[in-house]
Amino acid sequence: MKRVLFLFTVILVVVYFFSCGNSTEQANITSAKTDSLAPVSMPTPLREKVLTAEEQKALMPDTVIQRLKDGNLRFVNNSITARDHSAMVRNASVGQYPKAVILSCLDSRVPVEDVFDKGIGDLFVARVAGNFVNEDILGSMEYGCKVSGAKLILVLGHESCGAIKAAIDNVKLGNITAMLAKVKPSVIKSGDFAGEKSSKNDAFVEHVAKTNVLNTIENIKLKSPILKEMSDKGEIKIVGAYYNLKTGEVIFL
Repeated sequence: MKRVLFLFTVILVVVYFFSCGNSTEQANITSAKTDSLAPVSMPTPLREKVLTAEEQKALMPDTVIQRLKDGNLRFVNNSITARDHSAMVRNASVGQYPKAVILSCLDSRVPVEDVFDKGIGDLFVARVAGNFVNEDILGSMEYGCKVSGAKLILVLGHESCGAIKAAIDNVKLGNITAMLAKVKPSVIKSGDFAGEKSSKNDAFVEHVAKTNVLNTIENIKLKSPILKEMSDKGEIKIVGAYYNLKTGEVIFL
């Protein structure tokens, strides 16, 4: 009987020690997992100040152009500015004093603010497939420049534009037909292009896209006496540019 009790006691002791060892090991594993899930330290975002009315008024159109070029260079080099967007939203809530109005194509591959490394309150952005102007966009531009003080209008075309290709192919579909009619003049103006005039020819598509940017600038000055007068006085500049989808580079025309 004593021998049985002795063996039973030995077994209990062995089980106890093994149990403690496993608990310690499990605790170490749990601790390691917890450490691996610890939040990663992130760099502190910059608290970029939203432009004030006085700062906007002091800007010159050429200065704004240079800032857009500098911002695009940072975008191309993957060194865009870190921003505290929450702070900027709050700061911009009392008013807006953007530097420029950008007319871009609808294309989702052209993220305008990122392309120029600009933040909340920096830019007015209008979008329409084919980056043409109508009275709504012209009215928006007049508001942006004459009322809100922007110093620049930039018409931004881009590589491999679907609207340009559709206009070249004379696509007919719903309201797209009427929309493309506003791009078609640029196709006609490109009739002197030396080469295959086809949507399959990238060089021709690029030629028409750049012609369309310049044609849009002509229409802005033709159809908006307000913006033309501001441009003639040097209060604003109206310029064009072309975005390379592959590199992210913006080429000013």
